Amino acid sequence: MELEQELTTSFGREATFVARAPGRVNLIGEHTDYNDGFVLPMAIDRDVTLAGAARDDRMVRVRSLDFDQTTEFSLDFITRDTAAPWSNYIRGVAVALRDTGFVLHGFDAVMKGDVPIGSGLSSSAATEMAAIMAFKAAAAASGATLDEGRLDGVLAARLAQRAENHFVGVNCGIMDQFISSLGQAGHALRIDCRSLDFELVPMPPGATVLVVDTAAPRTLAGSAYNERRAECEAGAALFGVKSLRDVNIAEFKRLRDSLPSPLVLRCGHVILENVRTLDAVEAMRRGDLEELGLLMSHSHESLRDLYEVSSPELNAVVEIAQAEEGVYGARMTGAGFGGCAIALVANDKVEAVTARLAEEYPKRTGRTPKIYPCVASDGASYRLLAGAA
Repeated sequence: MELEQELTTSFGREATFVARAPGRVNLIGEHTDYNDGFVLPMAIDRDVTLAGAARDDRMVRVRSLDFDQTTEFSLDFITRDTAAPWSNYIRGVAVALRDTGFVLHGFDAVMKGDVPIGSGLSSSAATEMAAIMAFKAAAAASGATLDEGRLDGVLAARLAQRAENHFVGVNCGIMDQFISSLGQAGHALRIDCRSLDFELVPMPPGATVLVVDTAAPRTLAGSAYNERRAECEAGAALFGVKSLRDVNIAEFKRLRDSLPSPLVLRCGHVILENVRTLDAVEAMRRGDLEELGLLMSHSHESLRDLYEVSSPELNAVVEIAQAEEGVYGARMTGAGFGGCAIALVANDKVEAVTARLAEEYPKRTGRTPKIYPCVASDGASYRLLAGAA
């Protein structure tokens, strides 16, 4: 309702659609995506939302309440906006849709999100997917269509990734867009990052994913990410395979003594993390929270000791959480060196664990955490409002 009122205030329009897409958190499967491996993210109950009204021309006007800025562009001439860089995610999506042959309709919209920006919960992918939903909604509100049969969830995720890679200029994988597009309430999504085969995996009942933003800047994440990718590629070359996805544990054990350091550590993490991720899927199918939590904790140890992408702040969150009753497991999530950690917590212990983290983490780090209890939620969608065509 707030966004619909803001649309009237900003553009003098009555909303004809609402489009939304969620952020995400990765339960397990870290730094496996660019090694053609497996990941297990879930969409969270925090969204980027646009309330809009279709136009009868080719203009797009969007006001961001989070950035207190307005941008506008013609669908016939789309350039990057250095003054409002947040809008490039929307502009990039428009380019990707247009270049794939979809006929786009202009719209006016007001946008707001409660996915924390810069915390590793993928507000960028949520913005991209919400923008795709807005273009679909604008077409539907105009009595047209963006060919719903062709623009399914998988293609939408691919186009959102293309927008980020080629228009925004960030060389991300597809996991974030995939889960924001295809998530389903009560489920995580097991994604094969080579084939893009995926399956919904039910979240075991009785637990909440507690997301803890360390409030620590990720100053080394970019350079370390590039280093780790190069190390993984070098390791794959030594094994004589396309990627580390193709190395099993037996082969790794047979050859690990011949690998130089730190490649043996990096390869060890990726190879074992793929196994842990598939084991986590099986644990979830059994409803085994204990096993799932143990695998998450082992993942953190591996990221800390073998892949060396954790940080004192991330380690502090994990250590504090693991010491609390009702915590099945905890780990850093994302690229590392800051950002977020997660804990799998029994529902009746969420309040106590949250209070303990809020009290103890600042004592250890001098920083104030932001803590978000999250549940697995639906992926991107739109709805037409009364008055739409």
